[in-house]
Amino acid sequence: MAALESSDSVVAGIAVPEDEGGVLGRAHRALSVGIVSVVLLIAFEATAIGTVMPVAARELDGVSLYAFAFSGYFTTSLTGMVLAGQWADRRGPLAALATGIGAFAGGLVVSGTAQVMWVFILGRAVQGFGGGLVIVAVYVVVGRAYPERLRPAIMASFAAAWVVPSIVGPLASGAVAEHLGWRWVFLGIPLLVLLPLGLALPQIRRRAGGPVDHDAATPAFDRRRIRLALAVSLGAGLVQYAAQDLRPLSLLPGLLGAALLVPAVRLLLPRGTYRAVRGLPSVVLLRGLSAGSFIAAESFVPLMLVTQRGLSPTLAGFSLAAGGLTWAAASWMQSRPRMEPHRERLMTFGMVLVAAAIAAAPAVLVPAVPVWTVAVAWGFGCFGMGLVISSTSVLLLKLSAPAEAGANSAALQISDALSNVVLLATAGAAFATLGSDGTPAFASVFLPMAGVALVGAWVTTRLRAAD
Repeated sequence: MAALESSDSVVAGIAVPEDEGGVLGRAHRALSVGIVSVVLLIAFEATAIGTVMPVAARELDGVSLYAFAFSGYFTTSLTGMVLAGQWADRRGPLAALATGIGAFAGGLVVSGTAQVMWVFILGRAVQGFGGGLVIVAVYVVVGRAYPERLRPAIMASFAAAWVVPSIVGPLASGAVAEHLGWRWVFLGIPLLVLLPLGLALPQIRRRAGGPVDHDAATPAFDRRRIRLALAVSLGAGLVQYAAQDLRPLSLLPGLLGAALLVPAVRLLLPRGTYRAVRGLPSVVLLRGLSAGSFIAAESFVPLMLVTQRGLSPTLAGFSLAAGGLTWAAASWMQSRPRMEPHRERLMTFGMVLVAAAIAAAPAVLVPAVPVWTVAVAWGFGCFGMGLVISSTSVLLLKLSAPAEAGANSAALQISDALSNVVLLATAGAAFATLGSDGTPAFASVFLPMAGVALVGAWVTTRLRAAD
């Protein structure tokens, strides 16, 4: 893929000089505030809902389906990502973003009013579809509206948007769950939709609306890719179901899911992704390995602290709060111009930190180990993720031509979400097999994920495109 090499950026077909300040300069201030507000909404949802999930699962008698509450989100987001990539490349990111925010809010309402666990998971699936639309649309906005020199800074701003939610989110959602009930955490968040809509959409319409080339005919949607995305979502769901059921009969939906999933994924991701071919394929693969291993492990941290160490949901969620600060700090570090020559080595260091943090977390299952050990370990792990996640986004946009930014951003997010689904299914199956309780069950989640993170550390050595 050709990198963006012009000294000017192209915004909705108009050349914009790069001398108009930083991401909060006159030219970009309103847009930056708007799209960071979108990320802020997603961040608050993730930290708040992760805190109350153990309470919701117990009340709905669905602890055995705990992993589904997370993977249901990621499964449907796969379809949303592919649809958003095509939608944004052909007609601009505005409609995809607005639709995604609406679906995201609607899914929260469904989950917040659920009376049984499967309806709760359905709401998470609707929310995931909206989230898939939103995240790809936001990446396309960055690729179109910001010159290359500003992209590391806006990615760092996205990470910084997680800081306040990571601190306030667990405390607020835990307090709401304990005093008003967990449902109000879900039903209250949709009110925050109004702020991103009001700030982001007018600026996106002005600065990144419409196709890249306004003079060219708008191509039709690639229905084949959309069918492939639906096959991935259905296949991932069937694999997850089989992994959770663990009966011999469940082998059939598992095999059907794999038959749908594997060929579709190979056609949706860049050629050579699973062989870690140098350049863009390895960037996409690394995103999946890093996000999947970390999210699969993190999803079980509050459950481990609540069930094994007797913490309240508030304290269990707060154990992860420091991670928002370290993640943002690392993302800011990678955005500094002097760090650009060292980006790949920083990413290797980051993946080693992630692996170490995941491996250290189950030490808290030993009663003599202080509970705060998890908070310290997760702070280091989040620092590693801050180095890696922002950098994969920067590298992807650098390796993508403007007209391919949507499709490649979708591939990056598909790798992220699919890895989350597969690794959550694997972790959930191991957890359920060992009785969903006690040290062996939790160790079977964390230690394999640490191994996946170490594979990611190796992939960081293959990010430079072959000469």
